[in-house]
Amino acid sequence: MYRISPAGTPLGDEFHLYDTTLRDGAQREGISYSVADKLAVARLLDTLGVGFIEGGWPGALPKDTEFFARAGAGELVLQHAVLVAFGSTRRAALRADQDPQVQALLASGAPVITLVAKSDRRHVERALRVEVAQACAMVADTVALLVNEGRRVFLDAEHFFDGYAFDADCALRVLEAGVTAGADIVVLCDTNGGQLPLQLAETVAEVVARTGFRVGIHCQDDTGCAVANSVAAVQAGATHVQCTANGYGERAGNADLFAVIGNLATKLGMPVLPPHGMAELTRASHALAEIANLAPDTHQAYVGRSAFAHKAGLHASAIKVDPELYNHLDPAVVGNSQRVLVTEMAGRASIELKAGELGLDLTGRSAELGVITARVKELESRGWSFEAADASFELLLRHEIDEVPPAPPFALESYRVIIDHTPNATVVAQATVTVHVAGERVLATAEGNGPVNALDGALRQALGAHLPWLDTVELSDYKVRILPGTSGTDAVTRVLVETSDGTGSWTTVGVHGNVVEASWLALQDALTYAALRHRGVARTA
Repeated sequence: MYRISPAGTPLGDEFHLYDTTLRDGAQREGISYSVADKLAVARLLDTLGVGFIEGGWPGALPKDTEFFARAGAGELVLQHAVLVAFGSTRRAALRADQDPQVQALLASGAPVITLVAKSDRRHVERALRVEVAQACAMVADTVALLVNEGRRVFLDAEHFFDGYAFDADCALRVLEAGVTAGADIVVLCDTNGGQLPLQLAETVAEVVARTGFRVGIHCQDDTGCAVANSVAAVQAGATHVQCTANGYGERAGNADLFAVIGNLATKLGMPVLPPHGMAELTRASHALAEIANLAPDTHQAYVGRSAFAHKAGLHASAIKVDPELYNHLDPAVVGNSQRVLVTEMAGRASIELKAGELGLDLTGRSAELGVITARVKELESRGWSFEAADASFELLLRHEIDEVPPAPPFALESYRVIIDHTPNATVVAQATVTVHVAGERVLATAEGNGPVNALDGALRQALGAHLPWLDTVELSDYKVRILPGTSGTDAVTRVLVETSDGTGSWTTVGVHGNVVEASWLALQDALTYAALRHRGVARTA
């Protein structure tokens, strides 16, 4: 279950990919992992193939203590990674073997322990309230004890870059105390996140040259440079890099594990993951976001849904010739995919490529392509958007190219929606629809918690007897946006409706000055598309 070294990456112990999502990443505002969550995160990271997983601070946090206990009892079996416990050096007034925090690190059972030590003279003297010599003794004593107990030790030199700039001798004395006592690696921490790549790389190179120590890097993202700083540190000689999944962390966050992996592997040619790991990056990123109960960042480098999404017509024209012309790498390398967005900026090439994504071939159909392109531009100028509404866009395409254009599985005669605010402050929406379906005129009424819910319910009552497949179709999401450039109650409204049927989901759009009519247009498209799927005409995913 627990292993010492080498780490599970192809580079073995020559280079460390070290993840601290469960400790430093958990300090992000809004994240609170349960112990079960922590175990799930660790399993995902191990499957990905990272070398070291920092599980938390046993002895300081009850959940972290429980995590290590459950991991040691067999609930966490690691195939690639080594489990790490994080903690601090002994307190000034205690011997290392007397300090309960140090004993908790040993009791965790973790084969590797990362110790944090202040390396900035100002922090040593003002926060710890000890002399530099005593701070170095605290480091040396704790490292020596842990090494003598058979543990591998990494030393996190907190506030190193600020401390080195203020008093380089003090910062280096702390590093020397750890290495002399047996620490394998000294990790230079940009704790306040204030460094820029060039100055950070110069410092890393200088420390390596002056000491000969094996150094690592830990970067915060307060300047937006955590990933760049981490890569620059590796280029300057660091052989251990600490990251968090999706850049989670305190304040602006930490270096994003997935961007660092992407840059090291695809730009510097470093095989930092096992062969299977690269193609799992996107899936792992999104899964870890779900565990954290956060929406995935759609614009995240390498793994975001929009990381390889192209909007401009000029880009699409080039991509049609060769996808590499506007992609910095094949999206499949990191488990992602290319998308072409259809907007008012789209040209004929964008429309043709997007149609291909949807399984519709417009090759050689210049006239239809011209009509569709003009139609998209005209609709988008009025507030429609097909970027996130593939189903509505596919219906638009089919209206031009199918021999029998798609139509709703019913004909609307009228609808009416009433909102009733009762004396006890309950708000109820009631909708009545009159439709023609299968040669019959049907009237139905339903209540709902809002106008769209009520309309959806009334339609189901009216159509259910004639469309048995409707039972599998459900409204799964509903978004309303007031369009830019408009304001007040006269604003134009855009509605996005996401619908699913158990085997897939699709999104439709409606735009109107009245929010109920915009909702109706999106809902009507949703059922039209569902009918195509039921007939096996539209795509099934």
